[in-house]
Amino acid sequence: MSDHITHDPIYNTVDRDNFMSMIEVDRYADRADAFDQIIAMTRDHFWDPGDPRYVDYDAEPFDSENETIMPRDFSPELNCAVKDRLDERQQIQLANESTRFQLSSILHGEQGALSLSTSLAMILRDPGAQEYATNQAREEARHVNGFSRYIGKRWGTPLASGTTLANLMNEIVMAPEVYKKLVGMQMLIEGLAMGAFATIHSKTNDPLLRRVVQLVMADEAFHHRFGKIWADKTVPSLSPEEHEKVEDWAAQCFQTLLFNLINSEQKQAIYPQFGLEWEWVRGAIMEAFSDEDRRKGMTESTNIFRVLIKTLLKAGIITDRTKPVYGAWVDMEELRQEDDEVAGSDIADATVDELREINSGRRMISKALKKSA
Repeated sequence: MSDHITHDPIYNTVDRDNFMSMIEVDRYADRADAFDQIIAMTRDHFWDPGDPRYVDYDAEPFDSENETIMPRDFSPELNCAVKDRLDERQQIQLANESTRFQLSSILHGEQGALSLSTSLAMILRDPGAQEYATNQAREEARHVNGFSRYIGKRWGTPLASGTTLANLMNEIVMAPEVYKKLVGMQMLIEGLAMGAFATIHSKTNDPLLRRVVQLVMADEAFHHRFGKIWADKTVPSLSPEEHEKVEDWAAQCFQTLLFNLINSEQKQAIYPQFGLEWEWVRGAIMEAFSDEDRRKGMTESTNIFRVLIKTLLKAGIITDRTKPVYGAWVDMEELRQEDDEVAGSDIADATVDELREINSGRRMISKALKKSA
């Protein structure tokens, strides 16, 4: 049996291929209530990417030939020597191609979360935990739909995933250990995504992208809570050896993402159309941006890596052993004193209120139609 590291029976598992254990009579009543609240709220934050009452993909035109989807300072290439090799139109195109790469990565991440949730539903024994994982799979599927529609509208097709993200997600989805699935996806990648979504929501020039991200955030805030429940119920009970195992794996994932997630090598497919070699681009960016610039960026509350560190710190996963790994980039004491809310939670809460009204209206219409039938 794999080293799942759960400690609480609500995270007990069965072998993926052992279906017969899922139809044991005693299992159905052996249900915890830890996830009932977030399961019950699923209908409140429902939305449909194909329904213009939620998001209308045809109502928001955007001139991507003459305007950048994200501000130019979000493209490091336009803040170094790369800019000097491009005319104005090329600069706009490169900025938007960089955004295309970022949103393609988010799309791939949503597919990873969908596959991860499905894999959890196949092994979690507790019916409540299994129902939650199944609900999350449904929600991740609509995120894949939503971002696919957006990318299709603006560019036609997404770009391939960078190898760093693809390999990490593959490791997490295929991992037999529950702790790697929950820490890796529900805490690290979901936390990373919430930071990215909060930043995109506040900075994008494209109203359609802002709306899609807003709706996705309403779901993701709940997914992040699932990982937090695991941490609250598991981390205090870890043995020193188990804690080191979880802590070291989280630190390894953090460093992998920090140094490789969005660097020029990962984005190399976008440069040839501009006559640029990715190695030269990487050198120009490294010359213009120092580690101090990176630290400065992490002072912003929605910085994706700051959000990631905060998630691990608040979960009790970071100790003095690995604190220097993160302390090199952020003020850990300042982070410790911040509240527990994940970046973008205020936007998510407001969106849930809006969706609750839309969905209430839909249910009233549905009831009226049934009565008249």
